[in-house]
Amino acid sequence: MKLRGRDKFRAEVSTSSLSDIMFFLMLFFLIASTLVNPSVIRLTLPSAKHHQTVTKTEVAVSITKDLRYYINNKEVSFRDLEFELVKAVQNLSDPTIVIRCDNTVPVQSLVDVMEIGNKFKIRMILATKSQGPNG
Repeated sequence: MKLRGRDKFRAEVSTSSLSDIMFFLMLFFLIASTLVNPSVIRLTLPSAKHHQTVTKTEVAVSITKDLRYYINNKEVSFRDLEFELVKAVQNLSDPTIVIRCDNTVPVQSLVDVMEIGNKFKIRMILATKSQGPNG
């Protein structure tokens, strides 16, 4: 009687290169996550119960709580805002400006920016954050 106990097949998985692959994946995601929004302007947008999504953002104007103005993440002074807005929308067929302002910005500062859009017949939208279903 011959027993075959020594010749059994054992499955093995080589994990020697697994640590290298995990290191490269971690490095890739760290670099990619920093490049997603490299120059984000921190704003606390006002809340709204109903919202509309804009699929095509042409030009973004941001106003921070310390009244700093940005056009597409490029800081401009209020004196130059009108000129820079006209320059930013001059090559667009149907320009839309999305105004992103901090919720602590005085209303007059927002109205001053909107008057520039009205002067040149540019459609302007105020960006808000949507409230959740609870509030």
